[in-house]
Amino acid sequence: MGGKVVVVGAGLGGLAAAVRLAVAGADVTLLEREDRPGGRAGRLERDGFAFDTGPSVLTMPALLDELYALAGERMADSLRLTRLDPAYRAVFADGSVLHVRGSVEAMAAEVRDVCGPAESQRFLRFAARLQALYEAEYDTFIDANFDSPLDLARPAAMARLVRLGAFRRMMPLVRSFLRDWRLVRLFTFQAMYAGMSPYEALGVYAVIAYMDAIAGVYFPAGGVHAVSRGLADLAGRVGVDLRLGTAVEAVETASARAVAVRTATGERFACDLVVLNPDLPVAYRDLLPAEATPWRVPRLRHSPSCVVVHLGLDRPLAGAAHHNIHFSHDYAASFDDILAGRLQRDASWFLTVPTVTDPSLAPPGGAVGFYLLPTPNLVGSALNWDAQGPREVAMAQRRLTDAGYGDVAAATVVAEVVTPADWARQGMAAGTPFAAAHTFTQTGPFRPANVAPKVGGVVFTGSGTTPGVGVPMVLVSGKLAAARALALLGREPAGAAR
Repeated sequence: MGGKVVVVGAGLGGLAAAVRLAVAGADVTLLEREDRPGGRAGRLERDGFAFDTGPSVLTMPALLDELYALAGERMADSLRLTRLDPAYRAVFADGSVLHVRGSVEAMAAEVRDVCGPAESQRFLRFAARLQALYEAEYDTFIDANFDSPLDLARPAAMARLVRLGAFRRMMPLVRSFLRDWRLVRLFTFQAMYAGMSPYEALGVYAVIAYMDAIAGVYFPAGGVHAVSRGLADLAGRVGVDLRLGTAVEAVETASARAVAVRTATGERFACDLVVLNPDLPVAYRDLLPAEATPWRVPRLRHSPSCVVVHLGLDRPLAGAAHHNIHFSHDYAASFDDILAGRLQRDASWFLTVPTVTDPSLAPPGGAVGFYLLPTPNLVGSALNWDAQGPREVAMAQRRLTDAGYGDVAAATVVAEVVTPADWARQGMAAGTPFAAAHTFTQTGPFRPANVAPKVGGVVFTGSGTTPGVGVPMVLVSGKLAAARALALLGREPAGAAR
């Protein structure tokens, strides 16, 4: 079989797959509908302000190191990363504040100062458990291609995961270590990234807290979009033919196999294999023949969504850290509202202020604010988001002002809102940027496969397939997709033992 591959979509998964395929010797063309790479990790520029449009948190940079090393380069020569300390500033409804520090030792000292010495010791035991859980599940659940649930039938590995609490509910697992309610919230809210309440999420997803708050949070100079730009440049250097501003209309098939990709302008790219980076249900719906869609894809349960308000300000936000989390008084009710299709009545919300670390993202003396409010997705919710959007801008300004950041409305120069309706228009199923929820039946071997079962030569990458949501997971998905593609092409991955 030949080695001509077309990758559709220059999101982080598509870029990672393209780099790996090209380094392994494939002839790779990468088609991206937007005029810049990145997909969800894109860039919005208004009046001298630069906004990351998607992920604001970067963890597990070793995955980027690995990509650059495959190409014979050093990541540090292309990307300048700063480890954030504090990684987060957490503000609670009672007015207390906890800072997630840049190391386990520093965090233990923070917990001792705020929550007492006994809780500090409990935190150290909890951090050790999170690390053990991460190490136990990485090869089993994360960095693994699955052909069937039987791939999990490794008795020793599964016994270790059970022993570590991977299949308990997240909330009781965390509470078995931590007593202070503030720490419990700080190490369970990440379940929302996986599309679930921490009261229903499996303990296996506590590893998100490990990546997020134990292994370290980083920020690249120029914003998270700098990672997208850096990988696009790397792809060019290893021989990928990157075509920006090229919207794909369809994958052509013959004898139930992909043979070409056709663009909206009628250009045709013949190929031996296609890697699809758009949101998986949307890729099936819009790019492949109707009969190619597996029966369960239209029935997937999707994660909650969010409203994002981008604020360009003419002055700094008083007292802000780079990342700020504001927890509601009634933690459980927030999740109940979102999962029931309602706006939070007592809201928890998130604020990133990247200009704390990189002032160049705003005009001199200004600041950039990225406000995120978890919301229902479009399934089962009757909210009129086009009407609600302007109200969310005013609400964001009011919440920030009430939280002590200053008169935000008066300081606002630029305000842009993104709602679930906007996410849907950008090509995200159910209007959520967080893809299919990580329920048990949508996890590991039960998550939508990264190989199309009904049409040959089609591989998927991105958060909708294995291993799931988040920048590290999407980078791994590019690795897994490239391994699938190279196996279909009869080639070995770059760096494989020979």
